[in-house]
Amino acid sequence: MRIAVTGATGLIGSALGRSLKADGHEVVRFVRREPAAADEARWDPARGYVDPAGLAGCDAVVHLAGAGVGDHRWTDAYKREIRDSRVKGTAAMASAVAAMAEPPSVFVCGTAIGYYGDTGETPVDESAPAGEGFLPEVCVAWEAAAAPAREAGIRTVFARTGLVVAAEGGAWGKLFPIFKAGIGGRLGSGRQYWSHISMHDEIAALRHLLDTPSLAGPVNLTAPEPLTNREVTAAMGRVLHRPAVFAVPAPVMRVVLGEFSQDVLGSQRVRPARLLESGFVFRHPGIEESIRAALEA
Repeated sequence: MRIAVTGATGLIGSALGRSLKADGHEVVRFVRREPAAADEARWDPARGYVDPAGLAGCDAVVHLAGAGVGDHRWTDAYKREIRDSRVKGTAAMASAVAAMAEPPSVFVCGTAIGYYGDTGETPVDESAPAGEGFLPEVCVAWEAAAAPAREAGIRTVFARTGLVVAAEGGAWGKLFPIFKAGIGGRLGSGRQYWSHISMHDEIAALRHLLDTPSLAGPVNLTAPEPLTNREVTAAMGRVLHRPAVFAVPAPVMRVVLGEFSQDVLGSQRVRPARLLESGFVFRHPGIEESIRAALEA
């Protein structure tokens, strides 16, 4: 297939591109600068521009672009960047594919389990409503921006991804050096649930969404059984053979992270009901095997 990918240089996008190319698919990487390679095409999400030549002949679009949620402290300006990068980018790409004479058959929009907000100890699946707070509001607007693609009859899937276990980036990329140094431990009370997924399963799940015509709408990309932060940090200690006794108190996290600390300390007990129902099989359903896979990548 010919597949367009935004966010192709990011943690997930680059891994997805490698996986698709390894199986002989053609990947068109959308970039915000002037294209520098034959497999690149230009887009400007802030202006709503997408090069139609890059989309021509594409069987699928995987839209993963967006400013990193944990990359900077949440000032008002950065919160606008988080929202605009997702909403404007999604609107631009969805409108572009909807306008095509021969549009792709599927539009996969990468969103997040932040949609559900703080669920406490209550397990939730795709049938749960949106939560309250900044990230749920962003996710609602993010998914709504894909309306042009859906209304044009293109199968539109929202890949609500959890915490990806990877050593080279994302939240776990920041955890590994701390735990390797022997100074890792729980965050806050440690009772909050973390819904994780291994990088291998994340990429396999995205490809499953591309290849499964029955899947449309929201699909949670998380391991079958979410664990508490205390359980996750204990597993990190066991796998890395390091102590995991240091704890970061909630007040300290609020000082260091500001408003973002609410989401780090919040609990999301999310289950991938639709992914499992559609026949997807996880290679790394448990946290220890996910951590080991990340170290071996």
